[in-house]
Parts: sequence; C-alpha cells; structure tokens
Amino acid sequence: MDSVTLDSLDLELLHALQLDGRAPFSRVAEVLDVSDRTVARRYERLRAADAVRVAAVTDSRRTGHAEWLVRLRVLPGGCSAIAHALARRPDTAWVTVASSGTEIACIFRVTDGGPAPLEALARHPQIRDVDAHRLLRHLMDRRWLGRTSALTAEQISALRSPAPGDAAPVPLTDLDRRLLPALAIDGRAAYPALAKQIGWSESAVRRRLEELRRSRALQFDVEVDPALLGFSVQCLLWLTVAPSRLTTIARSLTADPETAFVGATTGAHNLVAIAVCRDADALYTYVTDRLSSLTGIERMETTPITSYAKRAAPAS
Repeated sequence: MDSVTLDSLDLELLHALQLDGRAPFSRVAEVLDVSDRTVARRYERLRAADAVRVAAVTDSRRTGHAEWLVRLRVLPGGCSAIAHALARRPDTAWVTVASSGTEIACIFRVTDGGPAPLEALARHPQIRDVDAHRLLRHLMDRRWLGRTSALTAEQISALRSPAPGDAAPVPLTDLDRRLLPALAIDGRAAYPALAKQIGWSESAVRRRLEELRRSRALQFDVEVDPALLGFSVQCLLWLTVAPSRLTTIARSLTADPETAFVGATTGAHNLVAIAVCRDADALYTYVTDRLSSLTGIERMETTPITSYAKRAAPAS
C-alpha cells in the first residue's frame, strides 16, 4: 500500500460509504457539500493506493451457511504463504495473521450443518495445530466507531441505506454464485461491468442485487487499515465467560468504542472480540481496567493481529 494520509474529507467519505457502499457519488457529494468530481477523485486516489476497498459481505444466517472460526498454529516462516492460500479460497471470509507470524485466525463459511474443511489443513506440514469453533451468533450490530465518527446525525440520516425488508432466508441462485464473488472484489462495480464480467443481463444483475440488499442477505463494508485512522494496535480477545453472564458481558463490549466485533462461539472460549486501540498502552488500559472490571469473565487470552490476508467479515 502506498503512503496515504487521510484528511477530514476522506474520513467523511469513508463514513458515507460505510452507511451505503453503493451510494452514487452525486448523492455523497450533495451531503458532504462538495462536487461530484471531488468525491470521485478522492475515492479513486484511495483505491489506487490500495488504502480503501468497498466489499460485499453476505449474511450467513440468511444464505443458509454456517461460520466456523478456525485457529491455526503455524511453524515460524510458514504463516504468510498459508494465509494467502486461505485468502484465495471462496469459502473463507476473513483471514488474519496473528502472534507475530505464528498463528492464523480465519472464518470458513460452509453449508449449514456441514463441518469446516479441516482435514487438509491438519495434514499441512507447517501447521502444528488446528482448533475450530462454530461461530454461533454475531452479537454486535454497529460498525467500529473509529471509522464511523466523521459525519453529523443529519448527514447520517441523509445517507443511510433504505430500511431492510423481509429477513427470511434467501436461497442463493446461479446468478448469485457469479455475482457475489465479483462484488466481494469491488462492491462499487458498475452494473454494465458486472453484467459483462459474469455473463448475465444488466437488468437481471440490477434486480438481483437490489433484492439481496433489501433482504439484508447482502451488505457492503468499507475495508480500511485502522492504522490510517490513527489506531495502530488490533487484538483478538478470546474470552471464557460464565454462561449466565454471556449476554450481559457481550452487550457491555458492544458499547465500547474499542470494540470492532463480538461473537459467541462454541468451545472453551465462548466469546470472541476484536479490540482496536490507538497503541499498546491503550490496549493495556482497556484489558486491565475495562475488561477486568466485568464480572463473569473467567479467563482471557489476547492475540495481537499483525496483518490481514483477507478482510471481509467480521464486519468491523
């Protein structure tokens, strides 16, 4: 990624796209009180520098998929190649390198009821250990505040995407299996380009995308390195929580500005969170002051995130 510095307009643009990843630049420009050309130029600059990407993210609950959170402990030197191989798989939604290159955490999306494809991973000569947990539920319904704090309440109201419609499960079609990977790469791809790329008519692509958005089976996330926003430390928090306190503690975590994701899982660690902090001192304060004050956390493991091979989901 080229060196990039974000100014106030960039931050407003990123917040706007987080509210509606496919909002026309003309609409964004009107709310931000700048020209269409300025908004388009700013976005293209960030895209060209590989600093920002709008990616489509499906909601597994509505597409009939299960999510498995998998931890791989890897021999030194093997992490990068394994992480990038996992990132190229269509059934992975999130791949991160942690613990200074000796661990990988990723999410597999599989047909509901099916297991995560762990057998091949366990046979890999550079993987020492494989630990899989079913991700039972996403418990955080807002975005990380570090990238959604640039706009006023009035601007947010003007840009927020339409309210969802029917929340019933949405069976994926042959069109979806072509469309969704294309949108995961570029969530702002124009309809004519999408139609040409996947070999369907523009009208069919437009209609199906609108249906998926209306049902909330498809959302759009803005991928941006928190370091560009002044947050240099990210950490996975593996928490073992008393069952009677799980909901209360999860609710407390989702209200914290440091939190980017909270989910309930199977296994010894029944709650997992991602904390994003200004620096190591801020993470220390969050862990020792904030988390230690929550009654019901019986055990906690912290795993520093060092890099991402694939970002989309959890939608932080």
